[in-house]
Parts: sequence; C-alpha cells; structure tokens
Amino acid sequence: MPLKRQPAPAGWFPKRGEICLFVPDKERPAVVISSSALNRHSLDVCVVPLSSVEHKAFSLRPKLRAGEGGLDRDSWVKCDQVTMIERAKAVDPPRGALSQAALAKMEQAIKLALDLP
Repeated sequence: MPLKRQPAPAGWFPKRGEICLFVPDKERPAVVISSSALNRHSLDVCVVPLSSVEHKAFSLRPKLRAGEGGLDRDSWVKCDQVTMIERAKAVDPPRGALSQAALAKMEQAIKLALDLP
C-alpha cells in the first residue's frame, strides 16, 4: 500500500542505512548509502535500489528478509545499480534502518560490483 507523501519536517534528511521510498514517478524503495553528514547538506543522496525479484545466479544482490528495515516482503539489494537521487524525492518517514550486519553485506557486494579494494 503506497504511503501518502507528506512534507518533511524542518531539518529532516535521509540517513545512511535507512530504507526510504523515493518518488521519481512512482514510489520505489532504496537503501541510502551516502553518509548522513553529507545527506544533511546535499541536494542529492546516493542510494541502492531494492527489488522484490530474486536473481538466483546474481551474487551482487544480497537478500533482505521481510521485516528488516521495515520491508513488507523479501527484497534484494541491487548493488550493481548504485545511483544518485534528489533528496527532495524521499518520502518521510523512512521505512526503517538496516542492521550493521546487513549494511556490511551490502557494502561488500558494492565493492565487488565496482571493483573496489
């Protein structure tokens, strides 16, 4: 069920590790990966989109179980599709935040996808 977009409270910004909905044309969930300090001042945030479609042969998409970060279904983090999106397109409030373990797993997959040390 789509959430109603509401004006963000003064000073609100998406924080690292949160799952937020973004509305470019329809609501899409994504994990915020840019630092909270940067997100506070930047007009754009770096995110990794989520999908409810599993790709069994694709190891760069770690699974998040329903309930984690406020997700209502199992989802896969598209670590091969790191992107930027306007902060103003984030829907307040965020769905929730990922655990440190889930963030670490996602960070490792991003490093592999981008061939980073």
